[in-house]
Amino acid sequence: MEENVVNTNSSHSALQLEHDQIPAKEEEEVSSREAGGWRSIRYIIGNESFEKLASMSLISNLTVYLLTNYNLNGIFVVNVVQIWNGSSNVASIVGAFISDAYLGRFKTLLYGSFASLMDVQKPHCQHPKDWQLAVLFSGLGLLSIGAGGIRPCNIAFGADQFDTNTEKGKGQLVSFFNWWYFTFTIALVIALTGVVYIQTNVSWTIGFAIPTMCLAFSITIFLLGRKTYIYKKPQGSVFTDIAKVISAACRKRKLHLSDRTLYDPISTLSESENNRLVKTDKFKFLDKAAIIADPSELNNEGIAKNGWRLCSMQQVENLKCLLGILPVWVTGICCFIVMDQQNTFGVLQVIQTDRSIGSQFKVPPGWMNLFSMIALSIWIYIYECIYIPTMKRIKKKGTKRMSMGWRIRIGIILSILCMLVAAIAEKKRRDTALKHGLFISPVSFGLLLPQFALSGLNEAFAAVAIMEFFTLQLPESMRTVAGAVFFLSLSIANYIGSLIVNVVDSATSQKGKTPWLGGHDLNLVRLDYYYYLIASLGVLNFIYFNFFACHYLVSSKDTEVQDDEEKVLDMLGTR
Repeated sequence: MEENVVNTNSSHSALQLEHDQIPAKEEEEVSSREAGGWRSIRYIIGNESFEKLASMSLISNLTVYLLTNYNLNGIFVVNVVQIWNGSSNVASIVGAFISDAYLGRFKTLLYGSFASLMDVQKPHCQHPKDWQLAVLFSGLGLLSIGAGGIRPCNIAFGADQFDTNTEKGKGQLVSFFNWWYFTFTIALVIALTGVVYIQTNVSWTIGFAIPTMCLAFSITIFLLGRKTYIYKKPQGSVFTDIAKVISAACRKRKLHLSDRTLYDPISTLSESENNRLVKTDKFKFLDKAAIIADPSELNNEGIAKNGWRLCSMQQVENLKCLLGILPVWVTGICCFIVMDQQNTFGVLQVIQTDRSIGSQFKVPPGWMNLFSMIALSIWIYIYECIYIPTMKRIKKKGTKRMSMGWRIRIGIILSILCMLVAAIAEKKRRDTALKHGLFISPVSFGLLLPQFALSGLNEAFAAVAIMEFFTLQLPESMRTVAGAVFFLSLSIANYIGSLIVNVVDSATSQKGKTPWLGGHDLNLVRLDYYYYLIASLGVLNFIYFNFFACHYLVSSKDTEVQDDEEKVLDMLGTR
């Protein structure tokens, strides 16, 4: 397989810099191909779309599958789904490390896709034995391993295809984030209707075979674009550099920064020119890791002998950038907790509503997540195709896009509204069921559509903006880490959500009182109270973001442009 190996954001400038490293014939072929750009992105997005189709067809219907085919308790099902989702996202950190240190983004993506393809078929049993549960969990484990290779690298590998040293490249990169979400969401809306229906009403075996075929198709699409990609060599794991900076700073904690020489060599091509990070005054304790305490720490060529005792300022600034995004990262966790509720408790609600359309057809519970995706897709289409062109006509100068800060704020508000609407709908559903003495409430499933739509809009505003912030705020060398950090926030949201469920179940399961959660019948619990609890967490998150986290969106003294997305883009190559 032929690869164009570059080490900077600009594909064209990098190819010039590596003139001596590429044979003349190969260089001519690279130029004729015009690697990168939207030509490459279509293959990358195609791979992501079909991978998401496969994984989401399982996520959307896993709750129903475990309830109907395994006859498991509702709380146990919620824990399985959330812990599996969390483990898949934690695996992203491992995938990011392997990508940066050893394989590179292309190979990590490819191997991750193959791992997902190896997922075994799930057994079907009403009273599962230990070995049957082991087969189930092994299959979920393979999907988690695959997700660990795909999730942190897909966004970063896509971002590698644009030259952000040009205005055109910057604009393309901004649009990429939204279209990345839009395209695979459309694919899911079209395909999951059929997959989920087949799983629920035809055959679970056939329903699981279809995602397997989709994974095979995603690998094929990805390989078809192999000659169009910009490839970047693994340059060592940022996680190792982080550990080195912390170790060196602790060793030199007693030294003072005043009148000290700091180690700041230009050691790699990727640190040259605009890609070098400017020294900042935040987290100054970490600067001690770069203090040259003794000339003997350097060899004859001026290079540090021991990276665990002396780090470069670039390594220090990388860690500072990572620490700088953590406040916004915390904000995202609470928004993602809301999104998780619809995959579990939201589906349980649907099961106990009237899902009939006409006299013959019943809506599969897993279809409800499609309304979240439809809402997300509609907003992104409006934003990219209507809002931005309109703003360009109205505003000749200045930003044409909605700032990251406002998008995140709107996302938080939507997360709160989602839980409030879900609580009101659940009370109506439960009261009606109890009034008629029925397990399935006579209330139509349409009553629950608003909460699923609000969940999708929450993702469209908050999740897209936060993913964009991570990728743009961190330097190019840490783009894979940005993807891993994003999915780690999803993972922690899964684990916290599972913890909240178990704490609430334990705290409210007292004799003589109606528990909030638990059992197979939602009519016997007060799920609406649980939704109000999650909504209150959203209110706290809104306060936290406005009074603290929003100040970290852009490191700029100009408060008027602190949230401005275009300022982030302008600083991408110089921070």
